[in-house]
Amino acid sequence: MKITLRLIVSLALVVAAVAGGSAYFQVIQERQRQEEEIVRRSRVLALSLQEAVEPLLEKNQPVRVQRLVEKFGNRERLAGVAIYDAQAGRLAVTESLSQALTDTPKAVRKALAEGTDSNQFADLHGRKLHLYALPLLSEGKTSGALVIVHGAEFIEERLALIRKHTFFRVVIQMVLISLVTLLVVRWSIVGPIAKTAEWMKKLRAGELEGVLQLPKEDLFAPLAHEVTTFARHLRAAKDAAGEEARLRQAAESLWTPERLKEHLKTKLQSKPLFVVSNREPYMHLRRGRKVEVIVPAGGLVTALDPVLRAAGGTWIAHGAGDADWETADERGRLRVPVEDPSYTLRRVLLSKEEENGYYYGFSNEGLWPLCHIAHTRPIFRSEDWAYYQKANEKFAQAVLEELEGIEDPCVLIQDYHFALLPRLIKTRRPDARIALFWHIPWTNPEAFGICPWQRELLFGMLGADLLGFHTQFHCNNFLDTVDRALESRIDWERFAVTKEGHSTLVKPFPISIAFPAASQEQPSGPDRATLLKDLGTKARFLGIGVERMDYTKGVLERFRAIERFLEKYPAYVGEFTFIQLGAPSRTHIKRYHDFLAEVEAEAERINWKFKAKDWKPIVYLQKHHSHQEILPFFKLADLCMVTSLHDGMNLVAKEFVASRDDESGVLILSRFAGASRELRDALIVNPYDAEGTAEALRYALEMEPEEKSSRMKRMREVVRENNIYRWVGNLVTELTQVRLERTPGPV
Repeated sequence: MKITLRLIVSLALVVAAVAGGSAYFQVIQERQRQEEEIVRRSRVLALSLQEAVEPLLEKNQPVRVQRLVEKFGNRERLAGVAIYDAQAGRLAVTESLSQALTDTPKAVRKALAEGTDSNQFADLHGRKLHLYALPLLSEGKTSGALVIVHGAEFIEERLALIRKHTFFRVVIQMVLISLVTLLVVRWSIVGPIAKTAEWMKKLRAGELEGVLQLPKEDLFAPLAHEVTTFARHLRAAKDAAGEEARLRQAAESLWTPERLKEHLKTKLQSKPLFVVSNREPYMHLRRGRKVEVIVPAGGLVTALDPVLRAAGGTWIAHGAGDADWETADERGRLRVPVEDPSYTLRRVLLSKEEENGYYYGFSNEGLWPLCHIAHTRPIFRSEDWAYYQKANEKFAQAVLEELEGIEDPCVLIQDYHFALLPRLIKTRRPDARIALFWHIPWTNPEAFGICPWQRELLFGMLGADLLGFHTQFHCNNFLDTVDRALESRIDWERFAVTKEGHSTLVKPFPISIAFPAASQEQPSGPDRATLLKDLGTKARFLGIGVERMDYTKGVLERFRAIERFLEKYPAYVGEFTFIQLGAPSRTHIKRYHDFLAEVEAEAERINWKFKAKDWKPIVYLQKHHSHQEILPFFKLADLCMVTSLHDGMNLVAKEFVASRDDESGVLILSRFAGASRELRDALIVNPYDAEGTAEALRYALEMEPEEKSSRMKRMREVVRENNIYRWVGNLVTELTQVRLERTPGPV
């Protein structure tokens, strides 16, 4: 209430000061205008009388002069007329002025002395008068003066009226401003603050349910943002504490962000964690005149962003957005996420030639098809290899800059883009503990031997202290490859390789996702009918597939299995629709460009084959979808198909399971995806077998609700227990237990 009163008083004083100043200048201007007007009127009247008076004076006819003077005694605002001779003696005067003009006015004396007209304002016998004196001429000489006298009281009356109106206007304005201020303060300040306080009170008491809404006024936008962020952290902390208490009661152990943070604090002795990947977690793109922040598609970002949010540290990645360098500092650093900064993103700048050679060339036309048994021939070019080496050197320089001043740092290098990086860092920082996690499969020694630079790649990888793969099978393949290609000592009991005095542990760490907390709010989406209507189709049953469009994901095989399913079971024609969400990827590479065209053509062919008026079997949406956009599809689908031809893990399978809090839905999962080792309650299929996959589709749609529920419960428990925080916790634990050799081997 005090602040409201101070605001009203301050506004009132400002209004009064402004209105008073305005009125002051208005009075001055009005006084000047009125005085100029009375002078003008007096001059006009004096000039008109001059011609009549001068002849009478020449003829010495005082009676006629007096009679003329008397005619002007009763006009509006005209007080009268007076005539003086050359010696300033009064010859004639209007009777009403006879007492007021007993003495000769200064204006008359001036007019007679200077021979020019003159005027003055004077208070005579209690009256405010204006006198205008005009010289009278006779034979070229001044023979007297004609005086026009106006009453000037109306000027003060006019000015008093202006002051009065100003006063009332100020009063009215102050009343209106006070009322408006009270309303604005109540609606836009007091009300929202009270609402926010009540909201926080309920939050503290644990009484809030559903989606929380804060005031949206611009004034409160920053406060609303910070309060929302604070509340989210508070709720997450309370949920984690409650979950930990429940788990202690049940003698269980679940990894949470808070537990990971404390675990890393202990293991890393409060030093930051460093993560290196090609793909950045947040990309800035220019959309017209605005800069938009997007989260690039891919399992790596999905997995690691929650880890860095929980643990803090630095993520070093390629800055690929066209507005990335406008939003970072001179060294390519910025704090992310933008809405709730938790860790540092360090961007590395690559030229277009370096990106084409290192990323599109050697990494994705060479190593990617080499490691995935998907029947696409790898392409190795010497110029791509040169750019791959150069890019790894650039990243090594960036990492070393970030490690300056930190003793015994921990570095987690991600994926096949950086096979040379562990050795480059280890050579210059032997005190660094380095882990390289290979997110894609590792093929057999014969297949990997195709690569002309296999020895250099393996030697670079063995600069790491810890090498991680998704499965033990991939670990075995890697050790077999090292055994064939390099002179080294392999300890099969410890799964370790010793090369030139440096040991590298090779272990499986199945990656996962951040399983949502039980109390985490899930945004409510449309119902199935509305969702399908928006897509231009109707269906009783719904299937979903979500991929970064890659030839290893088995999308074509998936479509052919759906075609075979509809051929074998025509009762589902018009009843079953499959939605494929596909994010285009690596379209600079011809194989990917051709693959997108193949997928689109295959979807159109199958839709034409089963053509119907308001139904189609496949809805193909080729664009990047955010997690919030994908979630309604996951939650409404009867089944999800993950049919990878070869995959290290495939987190889409785990994301689908995590989204099904209704404990329903069926996962159809390829036996060639790493996730099939963990999610054994999925329907495991061979994607090359269209008949078998078609049968799995039928079984999924006809499965009893009890079986669906029991399968999904078991899979959700697996994903919940083996989440991304556990993955990082195990990886860092293993890494910090490595005994470092302080003298690295030669390069």
